[in-house]
Amino acid sequence: MENAGHAVSSEISSRFGVGSSAVVYCGMGRNGGDGMVVARHLAGQGFNVNLKLIGNSKMITDPIVIQNWLALKAMPISVNVEEYRDSSYISESSSDVVVDAVLGTGVKGKLRQPILRVVQAINRSRGFKVAVDVPTGVNSDTGEVLGDVVHANLTITFHAMKEGLVKAKDYCGELKVAPIGIPPEASIFSGPGDVEAVRVHRSPEAHKGQFGRLLVIGGSETYSGAPALVALAAYRAGTDLVFVAAPEETAQAVAAFSPNLITIKLPGENLAPSHIRILSDQIANANAIVIGPGLGTSKASVSAVHKILLTIKSYNKPVLLDADGLRALGLVKKRFFEGSAVLTPHAGEFQVISGKSPSRDLTSCSNEVRSFAEKVGSIVLLKGHTDVISDGDRVKFNATGNPGMTVGGTGDILSGLVGGLMAQGVECYRAAVAGAFVNGCAGDLAQEQLGYHLTSTDLLDQIPTAMNDPMCHKTIRQKRLT
Repeated sequence: MENAGHAVSSEISSRFGVGSSAVVYCGMGRNGGDGMVVARHLAGQGFNVNLKLIGNSKMITDPIVIQNWLALKAMPISVNVEEYRDSSYISESSSDVVVDAVLGTGVKGKLRQPILRVVQAINRSRGFKVAVDVPTGVNSDTGEVLGDVVHANLTITFHAMKEGLVKAKDYCGELKVAPIGIPPEASIFSGPGDVEAVRVHRSPEAHKGQFGRLLVIGGSETYSGAPALVALAAYRAGTDLVFVAAPEETAQAVAAFSPNLITIKLPGENLAPSHIRILSDQIANANAIVIGPGLGTSKASVSAVHKILLTIKSYNKPVLLDADGLRALGLVKKRFFEGSAVLTPHAGEFQVISGKSPSRDLTSCSNEVRSFAEKVGSIVLLKGHTDVISDGDRVKFNATGNPGMTVGGTGDILSGLVGGLMAQGVECYRAAVAGAFVNGCAGDLAQEQLGYHLTSTDLLDQIPTAMNDPMCHKTIRQKRLT
């Protein structure tokens, strides 16, 4: 944050002289924290600085943002600070420079008040408009305009160019990328930022079902625990409703695991093509589907998987395939989901679906996973000592996890985490990266308490900590890399 704010202030001071005026509009998140650093450095460079905080400073929760807010409050002579707790009216500025540090990356959904009023005030201002990382109102991944958008003269984005900024270049003005000291490993390995990027904000007016419906298709006479673990992990990931479709007796066993589990009972002992009629409506109503855990590989089940995948594709729903779902696919020779499927094989399953065993060398392995992901048009999450995740273009590694997680069921927890995030609207690749990190982190937290005497259910209680506590992530990360 310090490097980011300094990069923006340096660019501004290179264009405007001492004594120029600047107003910095800040939100209460990390983009606002960047803006606070900008204000502090501009004041130190001889600018007349006003900072407008959009919100109540007592509601700031990020420790780093709080630290920068307190630093600003200790500079009452250098920086004039205003809090807009009641933001019914926010005026435009007549300053030479207008800095937009209201909302950064990861924003989804249409802008609401008071942010809309801030965007309008910035656009009415006569000064040179500088957007910090991304103009407020632009989705940095897709370039979508979220109702209204700041029309910047200059956008200074950090570390690397965002795809959405290229698509929304008409709103960005001049685009510059500022290095801020992020090492290559931060781009290569999953981390807390990947989890923060997929965390879904909940308003006080949230209602049941708003945060996703996941359908889990799996289970057999032998394996009833697998789909139950997927469902419970999805709930821990924040999904509102999870339905488990399983053969009738298996569904009864699944329901006995927890009162939280909703089951759809399919006639017979195994998944069969005749179940498509029952499952079609469930697929239509779901936001995402997980298929495969505990399914078995009977001839009828394999045939059913193929028909179910065609139905899922017809409804254009994201799907995760794991375990017996992958084995049912067999060797995959062509693209079939164009980015809306996640495959989660271990090394043996990767050989079944790709025709080649993955290399032990991590660089070679990553190239193989990338190539296969591009070939099949899906995200591939290869599970191993170091997980490899690719969508055919991007590649990330995940280093969380430990040898205690060789116990059965931890892969089902992973499927539930990734599927649950997908059901909440998270893009498949991001869901896979974040899910892998959280799954391994939860396993590391459980191992700290229990040693290597783990069961897969031990991970479930650790998922909330792994998702919500950034310091926990950093602690686990340091232990893994030392």
